Amino acid sequence: MTRAGFYLARLLRQEGPLAAMSVPQSGLLGALAGKSVALVGNARSLAENNHGAAIDAHDVVVRINRAPMPQAESHGTRTDWLALAVRLAPQDRARIGAGRYLWMSHKRKRLDWTTATSDGFYLHPQADYADLQSRLGAQPTTGAMMIDLLLRSELAGLTLYGFDFFASLSLSGRRTARDVPHDFTSEADFVAGLMAQDNRLIRR
Repeated sequence: MTRAGFYLARLLRQEGPLAAMSVPQSGLLGALAGKSVALVGNARSLAENNHGAAIDAHDVVVRINRAPMPQAESHGTRTDWLALAVRLAPQDRARIGAGRYLWMSHKRKRLDWTTATSDGFYLHPQADYADLQSRLGAQPTTGAMMIDLLLRSELAGLTLYGFDFFASLSLSGRRTARDVPHDFTSEADFVAGLMAQDNRLIRR
């Protein structure tokens, strides 16, 4: 697709042409078979721990949005996949150095050309977003969408770091739970239910 065609499809909300730029979900998930995965959230409380080496020891490290990494000791340094619902500034893109970008937001107007044309780009289906939104009763966070997605794969284990469901707020901003359209109690219950059903899921 040309750049002009991309912007036209985005403007007119033409899902088909945009979806054609994405790798299939089956291919994305197939790459995780048998692997250990770290999903790193942006809770401020993560900076109070020394999980960095453990995070980087996973086969695949997935981070979220602007992926603040204030120190290697707490956050590690690797980013294999970056799950996005925001546009990245060039300096953030260079700092994070992600190997693959996943666009998780249902808001296609925020999707940029650089992300959409990157190697291994993945566009999360609108139907999957809507299904999780229905189950949670609110707009899902990028983290919740990633947990839901990753556990569909045949990964060996999924460990969550930096997920305290906004108890310590986020390193990537100053908003409180009242300022965002998410239900963190519902998401905490959702994750607790998954952990009870699937022993591959662990929260640190």
